[in-house]
Amino acid sequence: MTDIEGPLAARVLDALLREDYAGLRRRVDPESRTLRLPGRAVGLVPADPPFLSALVVDAAQDLRLRDVFAAVRALADPEDDVTAFERECRDALTAIRLHEEARPAVHRRLARLPDELRTGPGTFYETLAAYNDHPVYPTGKGRTGLRTADLSRYAPEFGPSFALHWAAVPGATLAGERPAWWPTAADVGLRTSAELFPVHPLAVPRVRREPGVTVAPDRYLQVAPTLSMRTVAAAPLDHLKMPLPTSTLGLRNRRTIVPGTLPDGALVERILRRVLEREELPVLLADEQTYGHAVSPHLGYLVRRFPVETARAHVVPVAALLADAPDGGQVIERWDVASLFGAYLSALFSWNVTLFRYGIALEAHQQNVALVLDDGPPRLLVKDNDGALVDPDVLRGRLGVDPSADPRDLVDRRMRTRDPEALARVFTTITLHLCAAAPALGLAARGLLPWRAGRALIRDRLDAALGPDAAFLRSRTLDAASLPGKAMVTAGTLVDKARTGAADINKHYGPPGPNYLRDDTCC
Repeated sequence: MTDIEGPLAARVLDALLREDYAGLRRRVDPESRTLRLPGRAVGLVPADPPFLSALVVDAAQDLRLRDVFAAVRALADPEDDVTAFERECRDALTAIRLHEEARPAVHRRLARLPDELRTGPGTFYETLAAYNDHPVYPTGKGRTGLRTADLSRYAPEFGPSFALHWAAVPGATLAGERPAWWPTAADVGLRTSAELFPVHPLAVPRVRREPGVTVAPDRYLQVAPTLSMRTVAAAPLDHLKMPLPTSTLGLRNRRTIVPGTLPDGALVERILRRVLEREELPVLLADEQTYGHAVSPHLGYLVRRFPVETARAHVVPVAALLADAPDGGQVIERWDVASLFGAYLSALFSWNVTLFRYGIALEAHQQNVALVLDDGPPRLLVKDNDGALVDPDVLRGRLGVDPSADPRDLVDRRMRTRDPEALARVFTTITLHLCAAAPALGLAARGLLPWRAGRALIRDRLDAALGPDAAFLRSRTLDAASLPGKAMVTAGTLVDKARTGAADINKHYGPPGPNYLRDDTCC
């Protein structure tokens, strides 16, 4: 039987060491390559390649979650949420075991789908991607607060479909035009003039407790979950995002919808469209201008419309490129691996380096960036922009003043900065680490493209995108002595904002790691 717990325990401890939680790095003996934990010593080995850290836990030794828990309990501050951390780890272990049980049947079902049902922005590739680990966050497969039955009925890796609930919400704030498939009050068994909001089945108990809100007696619209789970495929070119009572990638990363994030995401999309009007780039944007929200984070939705160019194309999230394909091999092997990866990197870096010049850094990770693959050159599809970071002065200097796309109107002030270092950290941790280096490492691990070749492609495509005039970003990436890394477990679960000082837990950074792009880090 495959050992599931040992590799998970090693990944969790790797993350804690990388983030220097509770001063763990001071417990490393570099000569013996040993991490001295309370009660036991853990062997370390050189990272090969040194992605985010120089030393990692030796996966060959017998390590259990209980060993990690014991060390965290002994070292934690009394205010640290160790109980939540342990629950998160156990939830991830449960999810991984469920995946192993479900994957063969799901893959058999997907293998029977004809090619025309694998195209468009549907759920074929999203389902496959859900079986892959997050590149950095060790317990990314867990969803805190959900039961095993909830996962099998509603999580993307099980490939389910289900009907939505709807609720009448008085006093709602709306933007955009509802799609043609939106129900009327009569469709869901109501007689009301209040606006209808979609409600995920798992969120119904919370919504029933909202003052003045009525949950309709009838369900309406069969949907299927995408990789994010709270977003579902609702029509051939439409997705629907709703609040979900769970947390992923940390206890504090709740999957509800804070009302201000909807207009903020729509505003950033309008800004990005203005950039694309001026720059010729292989990028498509999802339309996220239609939404509704009320005061509660449990009452909101976003209608995400995809461009018509995606209708007959293979729309492959970056998170799915290295997923096991139901027909054998990895998804990316449908195409020429080196050629596609190189073209993808060219598009990725040309887009994000251009945005940096406009004072923009997107938090567009592997889930929110997809490749649109048809008979033409690969294009990027970008969605979900409410985590962007924008320098209003730089942007207005490049684009001028546009009342419909003014970053000063962002509700969340954490999305505005005048610090180029902050923009460079987002570029490095998201675009470089997650979207470029992590796939290259995965290709190497699967024997599809050697790390030296993948790294060379990253260096070459980034160098070309930077050109001769981007000295600052070049100095923070290709020429940097070290690269920043996020402290996601620390800020997301273990330590609250009052003690980390993190204004945004998704942009909280730990100790820097080696620059794996430099020749002197080559293995």
